[in-house]
Amino acid sequence: MPSLSPSLSLPYLQPSQAQKHVTHNEALRRLDALVQLRVAEFNAVTPPASPAEGDTHALGTGAGGAWAGQDGRLACYGDGAWLFVDPQEGWRAWGLAENRLRVFSAGSWLAVVPPLENLTGLGVGTSSDATNRLAVASEAALFTHAGSDHRLTINKATATDTASVVLQSGWSGRAELGLAGDEDFQIRVSADGNAWTPGLSLRRADGLARVPCLMAGAIDIANDAVGYVPTPGAGGMVALNLVDPDYPQAPHSGLFSYDTGPSLALLTLARGASLENHGGSVLSGTTGTDGRSSVAVRAGELQIENRHGGPRRYAYSFLNTY
Repeated sequence: MPSLSPSLSLPYLQPSQAQKHVTHNEALRRLDALVQLRVAEFNAVTPPASPAEGDTHALGTGAGGAWAGQDGRLACYGDGAWLFVDPQEGWRAWGLAENRLRVFSAGSWLAVVPPLENLTGLGVGTSSDATNRLAVASEAALFTHAGSDHRLTINKATATDTASVVLQSGWSGRAELGLAGDEDFQIRVSADGNAWTPGLSLRRADGLARVPCLMAGAIDIANDAVGYVPTPGAGGMVALNLVDPDYPQAPHSGLFSYDTGPSLALLTLARGASLENHGGSVLSGTTGTDGRSSVAVRAGELQIENRHGGPRRYAYSFLNTY
């Protein structure tokens, strides 16, 4: 008959054994320490100065003092002495300091539920991979507030990288919105998931909106000053009007056909009496008539002069330009 049990190394009572209570009590001591195992510290190397009865520590490498030479074992304190036990594969222990369950496997105490920080990947209903470190297979996903606001942030490394949301069909991209290769907001579409066609862009500097054949925005110009608006193409049409919240400014509005390429030209299609067309002239801020607005072209730009008294805002919309 063996002298120790196979799992907990509990000493067996032997036939004709004297002082059987000593062996029995030794077995009870081990049971008390190892059943419902609670560990005060994992990878411990320094014995506490005043250990309490029942304290158990999982020893690490380089244990010293009363634990010297016992690396990797369990140190259980009772009856004024340390009892050392070799943990077995699959033993579980509750970490008192960390409030976490661990399991002994391949010589280490591993968390049964790993820490939910710095995970290499997380899959919900599917598997994550090296690129898609967070993967979710679900009919829907909900992100809600924790008392007030809720913001979803997508951050990219440099201005030429991409931070976007891609909408796919059959794992092939069909629409994308975000910062695609620059820092202006874009919405673009694709027929095959490879070639993308811009549908709408918003310039980050001023919110200027641009779509194929159309670009619109507004510019604030001080009195007796000139504002410059880059044209989206060398030729097309532009609608211009002065914006005033108090009353319509039709006299300062107009529709023009322009050429801001090699041959500068600005053709009036319709204009109010207080909006002057100065063609390819260079506007200085006092070129036009006092009390009026003026418009002219130069290479790649539309010039708008304000002489209407006080700062004014002008709205513009470019049409039929590529």
